[in-house]
Amino acid sequence: MNYDDLFRETACVRIKKGTGRTLKAGGAWIYDNEIDTISGDFENGDLVTVEDFDGYPLGHGFINTSSKLTVRMLSRKKDTVVNEDFIEQRVRTAWEYRKATTDISSCRVIFGEADFLPGIVIDKFEDVLVVESLALGIDRLKPVILDKLKKVLAEDGILIRGIYERSDAKVRLQEGMERFKGFIGEPFDTKVEICENGVHYIVDVEDGQKTGFFLDQKYNRLAVQNLCRNLKPAKVLDCFTHTGSFALNAGIAGSEKVLGVDASQLAVDQATENARLNGLEDHVTFQCADVFDLLPKLEQEGEKFDVVILDPPAFTKSRNSIKNAVKGYREINLRGMKLVKDGGYLATCSCSHFMDPELFTKTIREAASNVHKRLRQVEYRTQAADHPILWAADESYYLKFIIFQVVDEK
Repeated sequence: MNYDDLFRETACVRIKKGTGRTLKAGGAWIYDNEIDTISGDFENGDLVTVEDFDGYPLGHGFINTSSKLTVRMLSRKKDTVVNEDFIEQRVRTAWEYRKATTDISSCRVIFGEADFLPGIVIDKFEDVLVVESLALGIDRLKPVILDKLKKVLAEDGILIRGIYERSDAKVRLQEGMERFKGFIGEPFDTKVEICENGVHYIVDVEDGQKTGFFLDQKYNRLAVQNLCRNLKPAKVLDCFTHTGSFALNAGIAGSEKVLGVDASQLAVDQATENARLNGLEDHVTFQCADVFDLLPKLEQEGEKFDVVILDPPAFTKSRNSIKNAVKGYREINLRGMKLVKDGGYLATCSCSHFMDPELFTKTIREAASNVHKRLRQVEYRTQAADHPILWAADESYYLKFIIFQVVDEK
């Protein structure tokens, strides 16, 4: 297929004097209020060249005047030619990085800005790809990105049998795009079995959250598995369990009783199916309940656990709601600590970019003080390496995961 029309550049964006600090520091975004002039003809989604206020070249990106985030950069070099070869090299570099740093049986193969392909995420579940496109320009380039990715994977003997698109996030509306969900190419069975850390899962790429499974917690789940293996027999509580991943890692490590809790009955049903898949249904069980309601009830009943795991959804997706998010994180950690046996362990995390590490740890410290607990940090972790953190692109660093030993004040 000929993609030449996708790579034409007929316009130039010049930014205002004194703006572009984030871009010049290594970021990939130019906001609408940073733009001085746009010269030449273009359609939203087109590639453009970018210049500083004095004409100094800053690189190439794609434009969308319907979005406050008006230009997303693809290259920061003046002489870069953005074409099929350029896209293939970006994809190849991303795959080579995964092969060097992570288990590639199922992994995120493209992580937007952190892989210098802004606005697109592609996850690989065994021989199935799930793509999420969140920007107009990258959406136009999606076919060539997927073609090149299939080519690069085939060179390593990985033949992709199907692609499913999960571009159904609300943020697409801010780009002037419709939300979309469906097959790219021929339909296939959207229930995909994967194996991670020795645990088997059925991933529902059609109806599961996000792209179907949270790959970013891969090695954090392994950390919990290793902890529980050394604690056995152990009693474990996994809150916001989703499809049961932390609970199953505890179960496969030999924990004698594991309870996973989620407010979604669909998630609980999927987690129960995953427990059966691993032969763990006798001692790993799941309950549909609101965690904020259940934890006080368990406390009143005198329940105590060797390990409590807190993996809540993002309580905030903007700076405007950060105060309420802090209250939520403080409350859930406070309740979780009260259910940990003296000397037991708490694994807690936040997946919100806006809940930065300093604020997150401060909130946990306050929760511990409120319930007169002392915390000994076992380890501090972030997202798995297939979700690389690109310095100067703060949005790529979002997951904070800490394991503590919880001890009573003495």
